[in-house]
Amino acid sequence: MKISEMLKTRRTVSFEFFPPKKEEGENVLYETIKELVDYKPDFVSVTYGAGGSTQEKTVEWTTHIKKVHGLTTMMHLTCVAADEDSIDRITGAVDAINVQNLLALRGDYPADMPIEQRGGKFRYASDLVAYLRKKHGDKYCLGVAGYPEGHPEASGMDADIENLKRKLDAGGDFIISQLFFDNEHYFRYMDRLEKAGITAPVVAGIMPIINIAQVVRFTQMCGATVPQYLVEKMDGKSEKNQFMTGVEYAVEQCRGLLAAGVAGLHFYTLNKHGATEAVLDRIR
Repeated sequence: MKISEMLKTRRTVSFEFFPPKKEEGENVLYETIKELVDYKPDFVSVTYGAGGSTQEKTVEWTTHIKKVHGLTTMMHLTCVAADEDSIDRITGAVDAINVQNLLALRGDYPADMPIEQRGGKFRYASDLVAYLRKKHGDKYCLGVAGYPEGHPEASGMDADIENLKRKLDAGGDFIISQLFFDNEHYFRYMDRLEKAGITAPVVAGIMPIINIAQVVRFTQMCGATVPQYLVEKMDGKSEKNQFMTGVEYAVEQCRGLLAAGVAGLHFYTLNKHGATEAVLDRIR
């Protein structure tokens, strides 16, 4: 089923996974999916490495989740360092397993790619969305990314929202937000989208904090911020204490979003199930 159709009739709950590079990581992900499938997510997504570096694993895990667990699956598709042939090969693999949902992203350039080679047909996610729509019509439901605190490379929020509008005008169906830890960022973002005439549903990206040092490092790369009082509350505490504090915080965050009528909650699981389970058990 297309996610855009789901969002017309209900609030969604979804999970994101990434393809592990090592066998022990695969065992962890098998267990995580096995545990979380009981929560009957509306859909799950599988990420795609820089420059398509986990391309085969992404297709492999998308296939596994769909065939073994019967879940609606959205595959991430990045376009930098790609050409039409490589995009067509991936959509051919997607068609073979009857996946209807793609998250169209620019992605990151491979670290070892020289700057002079960083060009080509697909420089932005809007280029990818436009190509998929032109070639495939309405075959796919296309999600695009939104950034409540602005993309790290954007010159400002106005420019960032103009870029989002280009992705939607090119054929994007709905928005999944980058993670955020202060609902006020999300609410201000929604106000900005309304003023810009953007009406596409926005699914909120949620990541329960279970290790504050790890999350702070991660957010420095994606442009999100962690409230300072939360850092101070969790810094130096035991794993158990950080887990409990992070879960409680995420529960209150989700409750606030649900009360405000959010279109959906998308949990960035980091391939672990404990925190996501604990949050869902409290808000359902």
